[in-house]
Amino acid sequence: MVRKIRLPLTEELAKTLKAGDEVLLTGVVYTSRDAGHKRMCEALAQGRELPFDPKDATIYYVGPSPAKPGQVIGSAGPTTSGRMDAYAPTLLSVGVRGMIGKGARLPEVVEAMKTYHGVYFGAIGGAGALLAQCIKKSELIAYEDLGAEALRRLFVEDMPLVVIIDQEGNNLYEAGRRAYLEKISK
Repeated sequence: MVRKIRLPLTEELAKTLKAGDEVLLTGVVYTSRDAGHKRMCEALAQGRELPFDPKDATIYYVGPSPAKPGQVIGSAGPTTSGRMDAYAPTLLSVGVRGMIGKGARLPEVVEAMKTYHGVYFGAIGGAGALLAQCIKKSELIAYEDLGAEALRRLFVEDMPLVVIIDQEGNNLYEAGRRAYLEKISK
């Protein structure tokens, strides 16, 4: 069964999500990739605020292509999440609760997710044009000089995602691999 989820991703809501859940996400998400994450963590280390309120926020690891005339945004597929692993624990510690991307996460990120009740959603790689159709509004909010890696506030509607790692640390990548190996060994 697909769950419709309305953001923000509160701790209470995060606790109801389990690895493997299929969701349709609606609400505000922020975009950022490596350069944006680095800049945000540098700002935090210097005691400065982030360009958005991180409490219960969800960050989509994406560097969208430019919008064509009449479009809200260009292709907006997920980037490899591992590139944000050095920064994710810091952002989780200041209130970010959701992350959207593709690929595995380091154990340090999973531990931070357990500590701060974070959730990692997987988006379909290679489906950027399809995912862009779920984006109804896009607003540049910071780091314009980073181009595609600038921070944006998006309003998404029914974005199809899967909970890959839940706030308890259950990991669909690991569970799926185990289930597959058990099946082929029989």
